[in-house]
Amino acid sequence: MRIIAIDQSTSSTKAMLFDEQCRMTARHHVDHHQYYPQAGWVEHDPEEIYRNTVEAVRHLVEHDREDGEYSLAITNQRETVVVWEKKTGHPIYRALVWQDNRGAAFCHQLRRQGMTGKVMEKTGLLIDPNFSASGVRWILDHVEGAQKAAEQGELLMGTIETWLVWKLTEGKNFCTDTTNASRTMLFNIHTMEWDDDLLQLFGIPRQMMAEVLPCDAVFGQTTVGGVFEAPVPIAGVLGDSHGALVGQMCFSEGLGKVTYGTGSSVMVNIGEKPLAAPEGLVTSVGFSALGKHFYGFEGNIYSTGATLKWIAEQLRLVNHPAEMEAEAVSVPDTGGVYVVPAFAGLGAPWWKPDAKAGIIGMTFATTRAHVLRAALESIAYQVRDLVEVMAKATGGRLKEVCADGGPTRNGFLMQFQADQLDTPVVCTEVEDASALGAVIMNGFARGAWTSFDEVSSLRKVTRIIQPHHSGQMDALYQGWRDAVMTIAH
Repeated sequence: MRIIAIDQSTSSTKAMLFDEQCRMTARHHVDHHQYYPQAGWVEHDPEEIYRNTVEAVRHLVEHDREDGEYSLAITNQRETVVVWEKKTGHPIYRALVWQDNRGAAFCHQLRRQGMTGKVMEKTGLLIDPNFSASGVRWILDHVEGAQKAAEQGELLMGTIETWLVWKLTEGKNFCTDTTNASRTMLFNIHTMEWDDDLLQLFGIPRQMMAEVLPCDAVFGQTTVGGVFEAPVPIAGVLGDSHGALVGQMCFSEGLGKVTYGTGSSVMVNIGEKPLAAPEGLVTSVGFSALGKHFYGFEGNIYSTGATLKWIAEQLRLVNHPAEMEAEAVSVPDTGGVYVVPAFAGLGAPWWKPDAKAGIIGMTFATTRAHVLRAALESIAYQVRDLVEVMAKATGGRLKEVCADGGPTRNGFLMQFQADQLDTPVVCTEVEDASALGAVIMNGFARGAWTSFDEVSSLRKVTRIIQPHHSGQMDALYQGWRDAVMTIAH
């Protein structure tokens, strides 16, 4: 059995081929367009994402020289939400991306009404436009006839994996998993069901909502738009940050990971009870497998890899983010410069959706290298913001932080991260830990493994970055916090 993991991220759709030993043997990715209709709005074309998924899988299969059966697994950008017509399958609007903040006004209204405690108690989440519900509310309010159509059962909504499963199964399967459901602000993490009070609060009819399954379920059968002559199973689905938690084998309480992507997620496994998160963090379903639900404290950073992409594509200070490391190490420090990348507001632990990005502390002596170094350092500072809160909530400094994602290739960033955390940073063999997590869930669904211990032995550490005990780190970090407060106010 070969498993094709579809990793549908914010910037691209990747298809990766894994064998039964969780080794990735091939990959192909297709970028999709980012739409920015106005400041603070971010959209994707759901149909383009589906076409790219089919194209990525087709490329893998056509270039695969091995014979045998296939199975699909999916991990995806979370919170990004699609509303589509049940009868035609056509989206009534572009997907509203998790970075989109047009739901901020509605969220502010709910907070004014004193709903913060109720929403957090049920969902583990703060009221914030990052989560799906306010985006659905905006679509129903701004697309003519949408609310009435929804109430008549003519519209469906879902995060990206729900949309893909529905499209891949030609409308036969309308389902999601517990991790993605837990990021909508409509799912009760105690009852593990859609919450009628929350649906009413956001004015979203229940008939729009998908069936919720554990991550290690079979979600349907698909030919992937004719790529396969006979249908293959879709087994194993979970959100990308949760996939990385599983892919990093964080199966035990107290283990945590950092996923560096377009944005970044810091998550720690807190066990089988949905504990209330400390201030600045949220509680989500970590993953559901083997008949159990595990929860996690999480904080999300909106702009990390996206900041590096902006530096390259918008400012054109480098041709590609991979060039930044050489420039960054060409100067001993940033010369007092801080980049605060609040392009879509500030996420955890600040939760300032209206904040705007800024470059602080420039002088006539500031060079391109200083700005590039400051952009890289901003990623490490944002991760430290979250890790410090988590460490206090879980009883002290984390023993290690497992890291994954493209930016882990940047040696300067990883060393600076270890130094800022004063904690070893562990990088594993599979850079795409989210995809590996989906593969593991696929294996559980097929009965290939029957315990967490079985798959834990497959973890292969490639390098451990030990911190250099520098007395400058706290002073640099205080400068970062001062810069954030300048932006946030």
